[in-house]
Amino acid sequence: MSRNPRWGVVAASALLIVALAGCAQIPADVDGTVARLAEGGSLRVGITANPPWTETSGDEPSGTEVDLVEVFAAEHGADIEWSEGSEAVLAEVLRAGSLDVAIGGFVDTSPWTDKAAFTDVYTEVTGPGGVTEKHIMFTRPGENRLLVMLEVFLRENGAAS
Repeated sequence: MSRNPRWGVVAASALLIVALAGCAQIPADVDGTVARLAEGGSLRVGITANPPWTETSGDEPSGTEVDLVEVFAAEHGADIEWSEGSEAVLAEVLRAGSLDVAIGGFVDTSPWTDKAAFTDVYTEVTGPGGVTEKHIMFTRPGENRLLVMLEVFLRENGAAS
């Protein structure tokens, strides 16, 4: 029985593909946001006032979403750098890459899908007029590892009681 030398090339190629696939980290940490957090860096969070979710009138931000983001950052050994702005401004700054996360009681019908990545809905509440509000947070577009980590955290910690 003769051996076909191409089978050796095919087998070696297949092993190389498998080895290289193991080197890729999925989901991607394109700009190193998660790596920065792991090194004790800062989570850059944009906030807009929308009580009870977020409050910016005191010395320090407060509210339900502030508490969530603070726990998330602490679990990853990161401090928080706060930046205040309107929802539109925060979405633009996220797109530009100067923020990692934005909070402000945002709902899944937000018009900023072209500027920010939305987490999955992490809680639903009945708003004014009996309308169900499905709450989300924004992250930087393309920072998929951060988005997935935040979504997992919110699934475990974010449901309003």
